[in-house]
Amino acid sequence: MEYKWLEWAKRIQALSQAGLAFSKDVYDIERYEELRKISVEIMADHTDTEMEKVYDLFANETGYQTPKLDVRGAVFQNNQILLVQENHDGTWSLPGGFCDIGLSPSENIIKEIKEEAGYDIITKKLLAVCDTHKHEHPPQPYHYYKLFIQCDIVGGSATSGVETDDVRFFSEDQLPPLSTNRNTEAQIHMLFDYLANPNKATYFD
Repeated sequence: MEYKWLEWAKRIQALSQAGLAFSKDVYDIERYEELRKISVEIMADHTDTEMEKVYDLFANETGYQTPKLDVRGAVFQNNQILLVQENHDGTWSLPGGFCDIGLSPSENIIKEIKEEAGYDIITKKLLAVCDTHKHEHPPQPYHYYKLFIQCDIVGGSATSGVETDDVRFFSEDQLPPLSTNRNTEAQIHMLFDYLANPNKATYFD
C-alpha cells in the first residue's frame, strides 16, 4: 500500500538501526552509519525535504526498530460513531493516538478520548489490529499497527481539546472528510459491521 522507494528506505533504516544497536566492530558501525545516511538521502530526495529534517524524523532512534502502536476508540451512540476534527487540517478521525510508555492500550484510549473528545469511557472489546502496510493509508515514514478498541461512554460531555476543533457523531452513510493517516473509510465501515455483529471475531492484519 506504499511506494517502493519508501519501503526500501524504511527497511534500510531499520536494518541500520539494528546494526548500530548490536554491533561492536568499529568498521561495521561505520557501514551501518552509511546505510542510515543512504536511507535519509532516499527520503529527502523523494520528498523534497531538507536532509537535517529527515534525519531528525527518520533516523533519530536507537535500538532494534519495531512498528509503532496507535490506539483508536470506536464509540457508538444511536447507531452513529464518534469522530473528532483535527485542528491542523480540518479532517476527521476516531479519537486516539500513539501509545504512551507506561500505559496499557486501555489506559491510553481512555486518556486520549477524554483529552480529544471530553468523554469518560470504559473499554469494551479489541475489535481490530490493522497493519498500515495492508490498508489504504497514505505513505508514512514509520510502520504502524493500529488498535481499534470499542468503548462505552460513562460520563463527560462533548468537548474539543488541544488538537481537536470539533466533536460529533456520524452515521455510516454520512461520514465527513477523513484523516486517512489515522483511519480509512473502509476501517470505519468495518467498525460499523462490529456494531451490527457484536459476536464477530477480532480482525487482525
